[in-house]
Amino acid sequence: MNTATPSRASLLLAFAAVYVIWGSTYLGIRFAIESMPPLLMAGSRYALAGAALYGFMRLRGEPAPTWRGWGVALVIGICLLAFGNGGVTLGEQYIPSGLASLLAATVPMFLAVLGWWSGVAQRPTPAVALGLVCGLGGVYLLARTPGASHVALPGHEALGMGLVLTAALVWAIGSLYSKRHQPSPSPFLSGGMQMLCGGLVMLVVGLIRGEANGFELAQVTTKSWVAYGYLVTFGSIVAFTAYIWLLRAVEPALAGTYAFVNPVVAVLLGWAFAGEALNAGMLGGAGLIVLAVALVVLGGRRPAKTT
Repeated sequence: MNTATPSRASLLLAFAAVYVIWGSTYLGIRFAIESMPPLLMAGSRYALAGAALYGFMRLRGEPAPTWRGWGVALVIGICLLAFGNGGVTLGEQYIPSGLASLLAATVPMFLAVLGWWSGVAQRPTPAVALGLVCGLGGVYLLARTPGASHVALPGHEALGMGLVLTAALVWAIGSLYSKRHQPSPSPFLSGGMQMLCGGLVMLVVGLIRGEANGFELAQVTTKSWVAYGYLVTFGSIVAFTAYIWLLRAVEPALAGTYAFVNPVVAVLLGWAFAGEALNAGMLGGAGLIVLAVALVVLGGRRPAKTT
């Protein structure tokens, strides 16, 4: 394994990718599903990105994964992508992209609690516990002040928030599972396998839901096609690859800071480019959730023991 210290420029570019690009994907999803069925859009997005990344790594000489590896990739892909991203995509039919991003920022809080209960992580510190309380308060404020922004299917804010929170929970479960089970020694090949499996599952579920009934490619707007292309290339391949590289280059807690930067980016972009509401209740909820995730991620870092 290459142990060379990464350059500052490489680190800055990678962090810029996971901070800005992942934060912008919430708005990209909203634009894409304006004229595309949600799960067919998300499933094809990840299936294409996964196939491209997997094929590229195999051409570079990575060995073929085992059947067991594909099974692990299927489990992680279902948790992280089919439930995680699919739930967010469905939720954005009912709630604004900024609100969805803030609710999705509860992932580290779920990780702290479930990791402790499952024995994967240590007991939360007082700072983490305070973060959990702040996070619950933030979600409460958001639930009381759903934005008045345009959404595809208005009038079902509670359903949308429930979908995104469930997506965050299952994403956390899949993340904990992936700590002890990897499809391949190569994180890049593993990423391609997970995206391919998760994307295909979403496509199947989308077809079962009847999303293809009456859908024609001719009805897809230019804005949705541009957003879709952005999600496939930048949102899936570039940002995801940058993130898994960061996991090797820096401490996981530092790489995980994307979780509380993405919501800020998403809310500001939704307000600036999609006319999404930015009221006092949402700002208060946003502040509490950002504070909560910061406490959970940074408060969980314990100094290494010396012997």
